[in-house]
Amino acid sequence: MEIAWIGKNEEELKSEGVEYNVGVFPFVASGRALAANDTDGFVKLLADKTTDRILGCHIVGASAADLIQQIVIAMEFSASAEDIGLTIFSHPALSEAVHEAALAANGHAIHIGNRKRR
Repeated sequence: MEIAWIGKNEEELKSEGVEYNVGVFPFVASGRALAANDTDGFVKLLADKTTDRILGCHIVGASAADLIQQIVIAMEFSASAEDIGLTIFSHPALSEAVHEAALAANGHAIHIGNRKRR
């Protein structure tokens, strides 16, 4: 299983007192992962609660090293979770998990239930 990440994790943000939103999308909800019989893993995206700027992303599962590149580029350009959410992603593709995690960070996931705001 692959693991890839960029930026901060939740523990770092908590210790720094940064308020943030979390978007998580499990591969088990991905049509492409289901078709490939490789549903272990998830994408977790962390975005600043006020500005929505992406602060970190963690991917565990198939193609994590490839998927993280989308967020690396987004963070280089100071993108927000909404920016990723407004981007068109291929279907069916594992990269949709990145898209869904970004949508979930603001309570707008399409293929999973959305977390209640804390």
